[in-house]
Amino acid sequence: MRAQRATADRGRAALRVALSHYVANGLSVAFGLMLISGGVHLLLGALAASAAAVGVIVTAPPDLPGPRRGKFWQMLPSPLIGLPLFFFVQLLHSAPLRLGLLLVPATFLAFVAMAWGKRGIPIAIAVMFSMIFSMATPAPTGMTEALERTLHFGIGACLYVIYAVLANHALNGRYRVQAMADVLLSLAALMRTEARQFTPRDDSGDVREVPTSLLGQLLREQAALADQLQATRDIVLESPRTPRRQRLAGMLVLVLELRDLLLASELDLDALKAHPGHAAALCEMQRVLDELADETEALADTLLLGREPAPVPDRRPELAAIHLDDEDAPPPAGQIGPTPAMLARGLASRIGHINDEVLRLVAMARGDVEPDLTVVRANWQMFVSPTEWSLRPFLTLWRWDAPPLRHAIRAALAIATGYAIAVMLPWGSHDYWILLTIVVVLRGSLSQTLERRNSRVAGTLLGCVLAVALLSAHPSPLGMLAAVTVAQAIAHGFAVRRYLVTSVAATVLGLLQAHMLNVGMSPTFALFERVADTLIGAALAWAFCYVLPSWERSQIPALVARTLTAQARHARLALGLGQLRSVVTSPELEWRLARREAYDSLSALVQATQRSLSEPRAVQPPLEPLEHLQAHSYQLLAQLSAVKSMLVLRRDRLTPAEIEGPLARTAERIEAAIGSAPTTGPVMPESASATTLAGPIPLPDPFDNDVSPWLLRRLDLATGIAAQLRDDAARILQPLDENLPKAA
Repeated sequence: MRAQRATADRGRAALRVALSHYVANGLSVAFGLMLISGGVHLLLGALAASAAAVGVIVTAPPDLPGPRRGKFWQMLPSPLIGLPLFFFVQLLHSAPLRLGLLLVPATFLAFVAMAWGKRGIPIAIAVMFSMIFSMATPAPTGMTEALERTLHFGIGACLYVIYAVLANHALNGRYRVQAMADVLLSLAALMRTEARQFTPRDDSGDVREVPTSLLGQLLREQAALADQLQATRDIVLESPRTPRRQRLAGMLVLVLELRDLLLASELDLDALKAHPGHAAALCEMQRVLDELADETEALADTLLLGREPAPVPDRRPELAAIHLDDEDAPPPAGQIGPTPAMLARGLASRIGHINDEVLRLVAMARGDVEPDLTVVRANWQMFVSPTEWSLRPFLTLWRWDAPPLRHAIRAALAIATGYAIAVMLPWGSHDYWILLTIVVVLRGSLSQTLERRNSRVAGTLLGCVLAVALLSAHPSPLGMLAAVTVAQAIAHGFAVRRYLVTSVAATVLGLLQAHMLNVGMSPTFALFERVADTLIGAALAWAFCYVLPSWERSQIPALVARTLTAQARHARLALGLGQLRSVVTSPELEWRLARREAYDSLSALVQATQRSLSEPRAVQPPLEPLEHLQAHSYQLLAQLSAVKSMLVLRRDRLTPAEIEGPLARTAERIEAAIGSAPTTGPVMPESASATTLAGPIPLPDPFDNDVSPWLLRRLDLATGIAAQLRDDAARILQPLDENLPKAA
């Protein structure tokens, strides 16, 4: 049974990959390559088709799933900058010194594009490809041949820009569905990780099966989901005017609510685990969460397959039946806080809210429930990334400690060294392969470079074997074109998801393309040559990571300050009285934007911390307080999500006169604790007078009475967490300040 289940799981995983947006995008790019190069081949011949194919390959990196708006301007810079560079490399083919003098400054300017972040990285890669693939061509016999090749390169590049805009427009509807399904799969994985926290303790008080890395896994999954949600917002929230688009946008809004509910689901979990009769109740909650994750995955699969999802059962009755083994036992004399029975019912109720949202998700996908898009439809532009190019990243780049500037200098020096070595090697006629390896391996952080280095070496070995086997069969020009098309589809599709696969396909693509441009190349010799070039290029990329390094610790203070500022603003808006009185107007929009920034800033901090783990121990930031700050930040978000749920879902059981004052005072205290620049001095615990409650008061059963005391308890806990965040920030920043001269 286990083997059958494992086989079925692998089959489902393979099907999800095959139906994903990145595979669809890779196939679209490959079809464009085949269409353009094939058309040029029929009209102008094989050599012209090869040059046009290079134009397509150079222009393709920025062609990723995205909104229709701004697609043309995203695609334009690559051929606009790459075309003259391709021509100049053609002219300097036989002048190694002058070619090197072109490559180094051009590399610096290309990598400066990475100052624009995720939008700039593929453009920088494309510009470098234009020079490197121009080096892969035979030396032109004169100006006429150089102009002809450049013209054919330009034809392929320009045609592909037009094709990419049209293809993105045609695939936009499919991309929306695929991106939504991908988010649902990530949400289901997060549900399963959250469910593992409900593993009960055994009689000795030890947890049965929760690994020590569970917190780190939760942090990474939350950060990855925040990143993924923004990419999905950009596609799904663009012009949600048709009923189908509105349904997907409404589902995305529900996913955002589900993320908050998942965070809040673990509140009071540790307190319940301290009770000896908790095991059966927690096992039941864990089972329900796992089943909800199964249903979320099934919904994603039906979206990918274009089917209507089946209705899902309501698990509220199962959750309502959960009770502790000794729930009827009288509470200890003098107990003031919540009883274990109350905690268990509260946990089950919060899982019930997750159940409700999953039911709404499925019903909305079926068309049984209409989406409520009052805020999103009117203000969708505020939730998507800008598509216009701004000069601000370029103007703010020119600081010696700016990571993009250092990375551009580092890349230029690595290319200069790699080119000098390549020219001196016995097989210097294929010097471009070392440079290609440096370009695709060298990244802004050591951890990313190490990952790419290993994948590149392994992928090149496999790719060389495949390419030699293919070339040894002496395929026809049509067969070569088909092989290049398949390799391009795989290389482009998996570039972001799994670089090892991309490396294998890119090696095959590069060798086949070089063979088409250099008739008569010896594939047997190329095998050893490419492996040696790859090892040299990967070693250089790794070595130059230590030249003008931008260690993560230099970015940590700004990321910590951004995180605390975002948490304080989110708390202020979540606890504002406008949230108590209305949830459909301006305060709700501002709160949603603040919530997005709180998650995004925390995601950036988590990712920087993860990257720092690969850096030398001497330059690592203080990891333990960083982990505490991240955990406390999610705990604060969880407490505020619970407060928000009470204000929205249970306002009929709240007494406004009792909670309006505490809401305002809690927002002020959180702002005072973390809203300003973090301190590096010693932090003292808050005094008792800072609490929201005047002292411990009995907590009534929240299902039978006014829940205002429970809301006040959440406010107290949120205030305490804010003080812990302030303390965490001081523990992080103080050692960084002390070591600043050394780090610099």
